[in-house]
Amino acid sequence: MDESRPDFGKHTTAELLMPQEEMLEVASRKSELTIGVPKEVSSMENRVSLIPDGVGLLVRNGHHVMVEAGAGITAHFPDNEFSEAGASIVYSPNEVYKADIILKVGPVTKEEIELLHPKQTLISSLQIAMQADEYFRGLSHKKVTALAFEFIRDKTNQMAVIRTMSEIAGNTAIFIAAEYLSDPEFGRGKMFGGFTGIAPSEVVIIGAGTVGEFAARSAIGLGAFVKVFDNSVYRLRRFQDNLGRRIYTSLLHPKTILEAMKTADVVIGAVHSPEGKTPCLIPEETIKQMKDGSVIIDVSIDQGGCFETSRPTTLKDPVYKVHGVTHYCVPNIPSKVPHSASQALNNIMVPIILDMGNAGGVDNLLKRDYGVRQGVYIYNGLITSLPISRHFNLPFQDLDLLMAAFH
Repeated sequence: MDESRPDFGKHTTAELLMPQEEMLEVASRKSELTIGVPKEVSSMENRVSLIPDGVGLLVRNGHHVMVEAGAGITAHFPDNEFSEAGASIVYSPNEVYKADIILKVGPVTKEEIELLHPKQTLISSLQIAMQADEYFRGLSHKKVTALAFEFIRDKTNQMAVIRTMSEIAGNTAIFIAAEYLSDPEFGRGKMFGGFTGIAPSEVVIIGAGTVGEFAARSAIGLGAFVKVFDNSVYRLRRFQDNLGRRIYTSLLHPKTILEAMKTADVVIGAVHSPEGKTPCLIPEETIKQMKDGSVIIDVSIDQGGCFETSRPTTLKDPVYKVHGVTHYCVPNIPSKVPHSASQALNNIMVPIILDMGNAGGVDNLLKRDYGVRQGVYIYNGLITSLPISRHFNLPFQDLDLLMAAFH
């Protein structure tokens, strides 16, 4: 192959295997997209949805990226790096919200909803437990199509963003726990882990999913004694298989978990609900019987939390005490490590946007990509998520029928 040709690498491997007539059809479907990356307005959000490397790849594929000035500062990606990668730096939210696709991390605020316009596509997190019906009514009124990171699935039918952020959250949760466990005010002045002649820290993990798995890996690596609880024997078995070792596991029996939490130094709430709302599994009476200075990290707080005593906190004011137990309930723990988390998010979103361009736009991609279609909760202003419709008592429309009707 002649790599000096200007169109070398333009087509994907799949396209190169197509007959010439089909390649012409694919080429005609491609469209240039304008992607807007706003500066996150929430004080709890330090991540950015695209990093300069991702911007460079999109620009080289014919797309236009607008980045609001300062959007990557808190994640340690300065404006000049975005500019050098080919992005246009804009200096007002009004300008960046003119893009065809708005790609951000946190849910849009009431003020940001006002900047949206019909036929626009919004891709962001949703954090359904933090929303009210006004949020969805506002987006519906704007006639936008909205996709939630939490619901998008990859080619293996896994929630790609959820899994990646869960890996980060699980690892980070242990280091947060270690920090507060040693704190003289919020902890017990105790070092996390295990040492010769000293009993190891006891860590209880509720939920045998990705967060729990990566929290367990980190805790075990530091020498802690780990107990894992879940309401599924299958998930517990898979958990142990993934770890490659035998650890203490149990179903969520109230008496058993009460005994475990009485002696625990750290408890990690790592339950994820596909319905968007986590059940409250641990009552306040159980919290009362925990050791003074023990630490709870409720990673599930973005879905409502799994402890009765949990309430959302922020990165600026992350902890509070109830019955002598320190609670850390920040909804977006990956935002504590924004540089790494932004890289991970970028690695998922850039291929999706490239696929949108190759398909000829968002609608065409939604027709053929089941995984991305799962992320849609509003389509042209109509609610297409049944859990959202039921929870907020909003009218529901089937997405497949809507797409057929609109096209």
